[in-house]
Amino acid sequence: MIHRLQRLLRCHPRTVDLVIAAALLACSFPGSVLTLPGRNLEVPWWPGVLAAGVASVALLWRRTLPRTTVVVTLGCAMAVAALGYLLTVLVIGPLMVALYTLARGSDRTTANLFTVSGITLLLGTSLVVGPATEPLVLKLVGPVFWLLLPTSLGTTTRLRAAYLEAVQARADHAERTREKEARHRVTEERMRIARDLHDVVAHHLVLANLQAGTVVRLMRSRPEEAERIAGELAGTTLSAVRELKATVGLLRHADDSETPSGPAPGLAQLAELAASFEPAGLSVTVNTEGRPRPLSAGADLTAYRIVQEALTNVTKHAGTGSAEVRLSYAHDRLGITVTDHGGTTAPASPATPSSPAPADGYGVIGMRERALSTGGRLRAGHRPEGGFEVVTELPLLPHTQNSLA
Repeated sequence: MIHRLQRLLRCHPRTVDLVIAAALLACSFPGSVLTLPGRNLEVPWWPGVLAAGVASVALLWRRTLPRTTVVVTLGCAMAVAALGYLLTVLVIGPLMVALYTLARGSDRTTANLFTVSGITLLLGTSLVVGPATEPLVLKLVGPVFWLLLPTSLGTTTRLRAAYLEAVQARADHAERTREKEARHRVTEERMRIARDLHDVVAHHLVLANLQAGTVVRLMRSRPEEAERIAGELAGTTLSAVRELKATVGLLRHADDSETPSGPAPGLAQLAELAASFEPAGLSVTVNTEGRPRPLSAGADLTAYRIVQEALTNVTKHAGTGSAEVRLSYAHDRLGITVTDHGGTTAPASPATPSSPAPADGYGVIGMRERALSTGGRLRAGHRPEGGFEVVTELPLLPHTQNSLA
């Protein structure tokens, strides 16, 4: 009920001002005849009512012209004081409402300046022009209290409104930040899944294509060898289906009945990965330097995918039958170097058409993004002595928020 009344009053400010002006005008009638006990009224009642009426009408512009309203109501209050009326809340009520409105809608300096000026002028008028028979304490204490009260209330109301507005602004900002962070995480997850799909599809399809081509070449001259490679081709496609199912399974909802099975790939499966390239004619040598230490789950998967993508690029682009994978363990870093000695060199002339170099494709971009996502770094490029090299550094400790240049 109270909230509905507040909303109703906020929706009809002009009606509120009219009611306040009428109420203060009605209060001016008893205020203009109020005297100290044992004393008679020395002035007629109507001048005080007239001054209070002018001040009450001025309140109709208190929202749009608050400073002007204070000046007009202060002039009327000074006239009441000069005529000798007792300065009570009944006759200076319009000035109190004007000061409250000014304090609520302006800064503290402005409100205090108008309040102090009003007190000074009103007291000066009462002391100099007002009746000498009125007690000095009553002349000083009453007006000071009645004018300081609305200013304090207006300032408090303004500060409370500003505080509530700031709280609401912080809540809105937190909500927008939360939604932005959620969208950012969804985008990162989509990019990660896209990289996984790229690595899985590129790796297995390249091997399957090479194996199928070998089967066609050897089908007549060496049927036994062709049959063996055809069996390996079936294993390659089965492995591709299994990894695709595991990757696409991440897109399922939590309540789906099917969940990805099997452990995530990592350096523990590096030997199997190296062996999978042999049917494609690529011999992979794996060397380890230093004492092997465990990586976090994310860094372990990243290391596997980077080696997989680098070896796939060797198979696709390098005119060589061998590649080397070197793992170098330091106290807090794992260095991974994938090197081939084939013909993956930069084109001699921009005008000469050639196949895209690995450094120009999405594979290297994906590898670099993977390394950065786990707090590592990656460098890929042509070697001066020929071939191509991918060098990666990954943290051995769990991923922190430190990013490397």
